[in-house]
Formats: sequence, structure tokens, C-alpha cells
Amino acid sequence: MKRVRISPIANPSFRGLFAAQVSSLLAVGLMTVALSLSAYRIGGVAAAGQILGFLLAVKMVAYVGIAPIAEAILAGRKRKQVMIALDLSRMALLLPMAFATDVWQIAVLALFFFAVSAGFTPLFQSLIPEILPDEEIYSRALVWSRLAYTLEAIASPIIAAILLQLVAAEFLFWFAASAFVMSVVALAATRFPADAPLEKKGPFLDRALKGLRIYRHTPRLRGLFILNFALSLSMAWVLVNTVVVAGSKLGDPERFLPILMAFYGLGVAIGAVLVPQHIAWKGDRSTMVHGALLHAALGLGVVLPLGLWGYAGLWIGFGIASSLVLTPGGLVIARSAETADRPAVFAAQFSLSHAGWLIAYPLAGQAALWIGLEHALLALSLLTALLTIFSTQVWPAHDPLVREHEHPELPPDHAHLLETPASGSRHRHKHAYRINVLHPRWNDVNPAQ
Repeated sequence: MKRVRISPIANPSFRGLFAAQVSSLLAVGLMTVALSLSAYRIGGVAAAGQILGFLLAVKMVAYVGIAPIAEAILAGRKRKQVMIALDLSRMALLLPMAFATDVWQIAVLALFFFAVSAGFTPLFQSLIPEILPDEEIYSRALVWSRLAYTLEAIASPIIAAILLQLVAAEFLFWFAASAFVMSVVALAATRFPADAPLEKKGPFLDRALKGLRIYRHTPRLRGLFILNFALSLSMAWVLVNTVVVAGSKLGDPERFLPILMAFYGLGVAIGAVLVPQHIAWKGDRSTMVHGALLHAALGLGVVLPLGLWGYAGLWIGFGIASSLVLTPGGLVIARSAETADRPAVFAAQFSLSHAGWLIAYPLAGQAALWIGLEHALLALSLLTALLTIFSTQVWPAHDPLVREHEHPELPPDHAHLLETPASGSRHRHKHAYRINVLHPRWNDVNPAQ
């Protein structure tokens, strides 16, 4: 009998969280536009780029350094209360940004804002697989989440442009703050899973490093990191140098930059829609590997004599490929961590992925200066391909969740052995294997037949 396809939107808790996500993304998008205009207001033509680059570096440092620590600090508190408090904190930090007149003032406020975001986003991401435990429905929820990011990237500049016809640029921060009010309302109306508190066990440092430890000992998570980093190298070239392509190849950056980015966003949306079918067909690992190799292969097209429509097709392809790599990440993490450990692992993913971008962004810009625009993409695409091939050695193709293993260190009446019966003197049994206190290593594990 044919299985009925259930949309994640049918779940009221997911609807509430998705509404909160859209509102939060809109707030961050408006804040980013306002931050760019503030850099221009303070630094003028000569220093605006330098100031904005510094503020974005502050963002990445906050994301890389704060996420695992924030998860450990927030452990033991009710998730609904925590997320509402974090949204209110971000709202409060945006309000004084409208009056900041010096770089250091905006930098301090931005540092705290992005530090709070580093606590909010992984916690939000970890809730979705708990609300939608069915992998097929969860994979479609990841599509909705990816589409939300894409629509935000397109909608935020348009909304900002409309608002700038009505108010001064610095007051965009206030409209961004009002979007967080909508997020708070959505969260308050959402029913969380039993409103359970986050688990809090062990010393602070152990809890802060738990997600990174699970990452280090799980081959598929190490492969996920390498694939994300591989994609970031060539994808950063697209995000950093599209404005250069629009100016140097098409002759009008102000006209053609939005057009190329719109086609890129269209590709992201198409790729996100294709992800569930591709995962059902080939699995999450193959989907991500194919996406990264596709992105690298498309990079070769930059040497062709392309016009607007040629570049439009290429940018659609880049968008599709990026979605194939980025969308399944949540599914891989959900498979690889216990429910109680997911916030820590999502925090580790948040931190590690942004560490990759912290390397990729400046590398993409400098490479274009050092060896030229086209050669930079060719070199970065080659690195993407090589790292993708390396990821297939780290993350085995045969990677079942259920694995046989032994517990010779446990007594026969241990609760874990009673929950999943074992055989033999070494207590051999099989179940969904994830790194935790009872399963600290992977090297002695065999896939269940």
C-alpha cells in the first residue's frame, strides 16, 4: 500500500517553531542590512568595507567560540523559557544599535548579539528531530528550513529597501527588533516536547566539549564536517565574488548582482526540494558527496565565455549543489546523537561549520586578488573535489545505524543490558549505536548484519 506523504507543517509544534524561525531570520536579515549601512555611515567610502569586514569577523568569532560553551551554560533549563529569553535578549541588544556612533560600540553590541544567536540556533535545530522523529518527515522539515533561509536572503533586502523609503537607515535595527517580538509570540504559542529541561550532568568543561567529543569519535560526523568545509571553499567564492562577476563580466554590479543572487536563490530552493527524493534514492552520504562534486564541477564553467543567461544557469547550478550538501546535515546529526546529546552536537556543528567559513571567506577574496578571478575558482573547486574524495574515506559508504558491539566491562544486571538483551560472556548485543558514556569509542564496533 502506498504510504501517505505527511507534511511537517501538519505538526502544530513544527508550525510554531517554523514561524519563529522565519521571524528570527527576517530580524537577522534586517540587522545585517542595517549593520552594512552603519559601517558606511561611520567609515564612509574609504573605510566601510574594512569596518564591515571587522564586524563580520566578530560574528564568526562569536559563532565559533561561543556555541559549545553556550549549550553547556544553558543545560538544565527549560528549553521554551531559554529560547524566549534569548530572543528577548537579541531584541534588547538591537535597540541601542540605532544610536551607536563609534565602531567599538557597534562591535560590542554585535558581539553579544551573535553570542546569544550562537546559543539559540543549535537549540532550535535540536528540537526539530524530537518533534518529528520520523526520518522521512524530518527530512522534509529540513527542506522547509532551507527554503526559509533562501527566502530570507531574498526578502530581507527588499523589505529593507521599502523601509528605507520611510525611516532613516539606523532605525532598521528597531524593525529588526520588532521581528523578534513575532518570534517570541510564536514560541510562546508553541507546545514543546513535554517542555523537558536540557540534561545537565558532569563538570562544565566536559559538558562544553561533549558535542565536539561525539563529533570526533563518530565517522559520519567527521565526514559531515569535511564535506561542509569542502563546499565552503568554492561556495565562498560565489558569495564573495558574485559582485565582481556582475561588474567585470556583465558591466553593471548594481543591476546584475541582485539578478545573479536571485538565480542562486532559485537554485537553492530547487535543490532543497530535490533533497528528500535523493536521500530516499541514494542516502544522505551520497547526496552530500554528489552535491559537493557537482559544485566543484560547475566551477570549471567560469572559464567559458558566458553572457547573462550563461551565468544565470551556472548560479542556479551552484545553488542546487549547495542545497544537496547543506540540507541533509540535520538528518545526519539526528541519526548520530541521543536526544539528550543533540543540543551539544548541533552546537558543535554550528561552531565547526562557521570555523570553516572563517577560513573560506577571506581565502576566496584573497585568492581572486592573488591569481585572478577565474583561476581562484578553479583552484578552490579542485580543493573542494579533493576534500570531498577524502570525506568518502572518513565516512564509509556502508554506515548502518544498528551495530553489534560488546560490553565486557558491564555487570550482567546493568540496566543497559536489561534494556537490550546481550549474549555471551562479553555481553554482545546490537542496537542503534551512538557515542555516549556507555559507548565512548567507535573502533571496536561492527555493523550488524
